[in-house]
Amino acid sequence: MSKNLTTKTIAIFAVLIFFVLGIIGIPGGLSPSKLKASILNRIHLGLDLQGGTHLILQVMVDEAVGIARDSDAAHIKQDLQQNGITVGSVGPDLTRPDAIVINGAPADRGGDVRSVLNSKYGTQYDITSGANNTWTLTMKPTAVAEIKKRAVDQSIVVITQRVNELGTTEPVIQEYNLGSNQILVELPGVDDLGRVKDVIQSTARLEIHAVLGGPYTSEQDALQQLGGSVPIDSIIVPTAPGVSRTGGVQYYQIKRSAEVGGTDLRSARTGRNSNTSEPEVDFYLTTAAGDHFAEFTGANVGKNLAVVLDNKIREVAVIKDQIRDQGNIGGGMTEQQANDLSMLLNTGSLPASLHYLQESTVGPSLGADSIHQGVMASIVGMLAVMAFMLIYYRGAGINADLALFLNLVILLGFMGYTGSTLTLPGIAGVILTIGMGVDSNVLIFERIREELRAGKSPAVAVDQGFAHAWTTIIDTHVTTIVSAAILFIFGTGPVRGFAVTLTFGLLANLFTAVFVSRVIFDANVNRKERGEALSI
Repeated sequence: MSKNLTTKTIAIFAVLIFFVLGIIGIPGGLSPSKLKASILNRIHLGLDLQGGTHLILQVMVDEAVGIARDSDAAHIKQDLQQNGITVGSVGPDLTRPDAIVINGAPADRGGDVRSVLNSKYGTQYDITSGANNTWTLTMKPTAVAEIKKRAVDQSIVVITQRVNELGTTEPVIQEYNLGSNQILVELPGVDDLGRVKDVIQSTARLEIHAVLGGPYTSEQDALQQLGGSVPIDSIIVPTAPGVSRTGGVQYYQIKRSAEVGGTDLRSARTGRNSNTSEPEVDFYLTTAAGDHFAEFTGANVGKNLAVVLDNKIREVAVIKDQIRDQGNIGGGMTEQQANDLSMLLNTGSLPASLHYLQESTVGPSLGADSIHQGVMASIVGMLAVMAFMLIYYRGAGINADLALFLNLVILLGFMGYTGSTLTLPGIAGVILTIGMGVDSNVLIFERIREELRAGKSPAVAVDQGFAHAWTTIIDTHVTTIVSAAILFIFGTGPVRGFAVTLTFGLLANLFTAVFVSRVIFDANVNRKERGEALSI
């Protein structure tokens, strides 16, 4: 029996040392400041404790639908031409984002037009013919819903990659208010909020378009020179500030569909202009995109092309020779801007622009106050519980207090090893865990008292008390863990933090209240003389 207790005691101390290292790691020294720094490096503080930014973003999903529609319009024109069908124009219905209009279709080839459209686009579009040899393709509701959902999912992925590149610790980025196409972003400890917002919001959609006309001094000048309206297969786009040699903003007529799009980009990196040594961004295309671009530039030598980024022209250049799979973006960028742009291009483009619906900032002073009050609540609550257990259960109360202390160490050690984020709801989970730990000890102690009143010996009373209380403890813990799991699956960041601390606290409590407490009781019983009463 003594050998068995020794083995169990060694196991308990090994667990204690393991989780203490999880809390403090290997500090650079034993001074309070160094220990505190080591602990904070392992247990991250959430937005409500550390301070930071809380954002709710609206994904403009109609833009994603419009981009898909424009891409399909360009492919439709190519498909019709490949089948020997020449039409006047193929472009979007400017009154809605999900429709394409074909004008000037041959009157005698209506059957052929329908056959081509049905074969490739019938599953995604409703196709109807109209007066004056026009055809209209309207996106089906299921296709629109799929594009919108994909836009939100892709936006979450891209924002996550961008925030991770910035080095923000433990960000929360997830869909918010299900079905509203919104994203929740929480960034603890953000130092440069303006830069983070610019990086998150930038669509960073790099496209290369054929230039059809320009430059124009204004959008009105462009419309006047184009006869009052813009052709359906082209758009007017302004230059970015600093791009025009005149110093102002100029406008160009470019082809609506891009020759190279954001998904055609393989990689990007920051470089230097060989002539001016100014920062620039070099980009590289995928093999398929490079082949298409080589074919396009080879057939259009002497013509202009425009590099468009975030719906603004960053560069207009003459095609002097065939270009295959690489190019560069320059012009008045700082080193930081070039680095940010290359990072944005590497993390992919957002499928649509984002609008800020809500922005709130928690300052570090509020975080410090929250930490102080939360920690004080935990300490006061734990001391009150420990004092009650000592007064009410006497010697056995020491047993319960040791189990509670070890429970807290295991919980914090787990958070240190897993890099979990501690939030105010997480602290509430710690406090609730303390309460559940006391509840388990009360069940065990009261059962032991009942067995002692029935005249059983201390050893038998302890054995029966743990055996009979075990089932009740398992039931209460399992039901609470199931509730915490539901909170984790469906909750947002702070709620999930509460669920994590509560769940692991309950698991630790099963170990401390049953195993550790039992070992202490057995050791105490073994030291007593025959007939000596148990202090409980």
